[in-house]
Amino acid sequence: MIGGLYAITRETDDSARLLNEVEAALRGGAAVVQYRDKSGDVARQHEQASELLVICKRYRAPLIINDSLRLADLVGADGVHLGRDDGGIREARIVLGPDKIIGVSCYQSLDLALAAQAAGADYAAFGSFFASPTKPAAPRADIALLQHASGVLHLPIVAIGGITPDNAESLIEAGADAIAVIHALFEAADIEARARCFADFFIAETED
Repeated sequence: MIGGLYAITRETDDSARLLNEVEAALRGGAAVVQYRDKSGDVARQHEQASELLVICKRYRAPLIINDSLRLADLVGADGVHLGRDDGGIREARIVLGPDKIIGVSCYQSLDLALAAQAAGADYAAFGSFFASPTKPAAPRADIALLQHASGVLHLPIVAIGGITPDNAESLIEAGADAIAVIHALFEAADIEARARCFADFFIAETED
């Protein structure tokens, strides 16, 4: 089950720094880690993903690989996240097996999410909800989409895009089961404390 703080890694060739940052996020309460690296450096990707998997297992948090079904399969990751051009859900299920997590980017489209659900995805991600340093030109999703989606989907819903401590709560209240964060988490002066701040929103929501 996907829920809580979904931490997405920053791309870096400093593997020691990457591992330290992710472990700090996990100490603070990150529930899921996605390894995202668009460099094309296959050796680095394999090394970093393999080492991240060891850390994630220690904290009992799933490691999801962004975009690369091949890398997810090679390192034995807990799942893969697929974008529009990253292949189909059925292919990923055949390669990874029945117990792995398959997440899908659905952007601003409930129809994409319904199709992903029908094809056997494990979660649907919507966004970008706010201006994002990672994809500044990404089309914006309306928070009302979360409210609508939570009423018709039987999958966990992940919100992504420009999420900060100032706007995260509005997304959770609207129906997001998880919030995916890069910059507001990993550029914080104290990553562990920032992760705890995000994780606490979900505790508060449960208690309400």
